[in-house]
Amino acid sequence: MRVVSPKEMAEIERVSFEDYFLNESLIIEMVGIRGADFFEEKILKKEDYGEIVVLVGKGNNGADGLSMARQLSNRGHKVRAFLLFPTEIKKGSELGRQISMAQSYGVKITEVKDNDQISAYFTQTQEEFLVIDAILGTGTRLPLSQYLFEIINLVNKYATTIVAIDIPSGITGAGGEMSSTAIEAGHTLAIGLPKIGYYLSQGMRHAGKIYILKAGFPKNLLEGGDKQLLMPAKVGHLIKKRDKFDHKNRFGHLLVMGGSKGLTGALIMAATAGIKVGAGLVSAVTWEDNYIELVTRIMPEVMTGTIPQKGKLKDVEGLLRDMNRFSAIVLGPGLGKTTEARELLTEVLNNFSGPLVLDADALKLLDLKKDGDALRQRKAPTILTPHIAEFADFTGISREDILTDPLGPLRNVIDETNCTFVIKGPCTFVGNPNGEIFINYFPNDGMATGGSGDVLAGIIGGFLAQIQPTTSTSGMFRDPERYYEAVNLGVCLHTLAGKYAAIKHGKFSMTAGSIIESFPRAFKELSYFGQKDGKWPKKS
Repeated sequence: MRVVSPKEMAEIERVSFEDYFLNESLIIEMVGIRGADFFEEKILKKEDYGEIVVLVGKGNNGADGLSMARQLSNRGHKVRAFLLFPTEIKKGSELGRQISMAQSYGVKITEVKDNDQISAYFTQTQEEFLVIDAILGTGTRLPLSQYLFEIINLVNKYATTIVAIDIPSGITGAGGEMSSTAIEAGHTLAIGLPKIGYYLSQGMRHAGKIYILKAGFPKNLLEGGDKQLLMPAKVGHLIKKRDKFDHKNRFGHLLVMGGSKGLTGALIMAATAGIKVGAGLVSAVTWEDNYIELVTRIMPEVMTGTIPQKGKLKDVEGLLRDMNRFSAIVLGPGLGKTTEARELLTEVLNNFSGPLVLDADALKLLDLKKDGDALRQRKAPTILTPHIAEFADFTGISREDILTDPLGPLRNVIDETNCTFVIKGPCTFVGNPNGEIFINYFPNDGMATGGSGDVLAGIIGGFLAQIQPTTSTSGMFRDPERYYEAVNLGVCLHTLAGKYAAIKHGKFSMTAGSIIESFPRAFKELSYFGQKDGKWPKKS
């Protein structure tokens, strides 16, 4: 599903009005109907409330809220609307029309003169409060007035359930910024399409669960764009049935390099993940003086080997000859940050001709200024999987600035390196050299555990190894989109496995190993979404 900025959404609205002859009133009416459907199906079935409270601002966001209020009142629910800016409502405006219509349908309309009225309502009424936030839209300009600051804080304090229309008031639609306070929504009803502000900065902490309201915009206007949500339905078709007569060599040979003393577990988890996602063969190699630790801990299905050290790395002819036997390489889990590790990284970058995943210590050894040319000149796909701090160190941009706006730095570094980046976090961003950005928004605090990132690197490497490569006469990989899809598939599988690991073990007790154990269930879900209709199969 496409993700848009407020400007992009405004352009969709403009084209809808001018070329498809829709009008504002029709869209607002559809929003009201779809919104009322949401409340009845998702919230009002589960819990009883007294009055449904709608907080109405002075623009079309307020008109949307009143349209929902009218529909809910017409369906037998008690609804009260507070007009927060009664003197600023323009005569003849869509908002003014919605006020009149809501009143005629039985919605109680209260004009608010000061925030003491809101305070008195919440403190003197002993009920559970369902509040619809229709105060500010996606074009919010900060900072908030003291008046709105106090009202929003009252709502956050007393409301049982808050549903925001299009975006929580106090959050900007373009960057997810917040100044002093913002509505803490349990749900956000995205009109037409999700807005990028939900997934940036403070937006993801305040938007809650996102629900898309189909407001009647033309389907072709809602497609395309350079930002997409990464959903199982997007990658499920990539899970294909195998030919039962195939050979292990058909599914590639993944090499995982890393595992310094005390960090062998990172290498083992990455290698295990690679073989568990279907790579035909997986080899794990570590430094010579760490080899015994590796072989005594690793699963028997994974082959092992050593990385030359103590000056032997300078004679790399044999090492490079061996490297190019592999379908893909994952470099970095537990590798260490020594001079020898840096030398190894440089040799792999400059000489390995296949897909390469750089993770963990390999990222810490990289420097954009020093290694930008080597990354850019690689002809095979290169994937970097940093978390926010690693991405900040690599780019030289502060962590705070990246948290505020990861998309700008992400696009810039992709242009500089021609690499795919997976910025890991509660909201993961995947950026490809073709300009596409995918947003994987499935926060799961259980995945904030050691080894989770190593598992992801192994998953991606395992999927990359299974692609049968085709190259052009120049040596460049043809159809790079297949490799971009493999990365997306890896991120999605990792997310789903994390979800099921949390269900089985609980978020406190799940480990990186729990994520690997949950691969079968995650694969099953992805294969369901790979059906032609993208829906779960019916039970027989």
